[in-house]
Amino acid sequence: MSKPSQRHFLKEKEGKQLLLNFSRKLKVDTKQLFGHKPHVELTETPVAEIIVINNKPLLARYSSGMLFPTLIFKGVFSLLPKIVVDMGAVPHICGGADVMAPGVVRIDGNFSENDLLLIVDERYGKSLAIGVALFSLEAMKGLKHGKIVKNIHYVGDALWNFIKTSD
Repeated sequence: MSKPSQRHFLKEKEGKQLLLNFSRKLKVDTKQLFGHKPHVELTETPVAEIIVINNKPLLARYSSGMLFPTLIFKGVFSLLPKIVVDMGAVPHICGGADVMAPGVVRIDGNFSENDLLLIVDERYGKSLAIGVALFSLEAMKGLKHGKIVKNIHYVGDALWNFIKTSD
């Protein structure tokens, strides 16, 4: 039996630091992303820690400690570099597969190795996953085969399902 989720407010200083760290990673102002005085809560679940900001589950953190946006945080999508994949890659990515070079149609934005990326489909531009770049943009452009993005959160994963069922 899995342990139930626990939700509590973070201390103001702790919440500010968490949001500041995330904002720095995206190189954007905290107020632009989260508003003037965001209310920050932490929900501990068997899946991940979910950071609830102004009553919306916008960020998450797995046990590895990496903070990333959830797929419902649409306000951050325009700030993330995008990997556009062909329709043949969609079911694999939505099943948890990493992004392979042959499935990439286009890359939008600039990034370095280990930066967060948004993975979208080529036909509709729908957000499929959040990933971590395994190479810089320049190195990735020259690759024709192999894994190029690690999939960390995707439509249909345990985190996605937890968020959707707790709405």
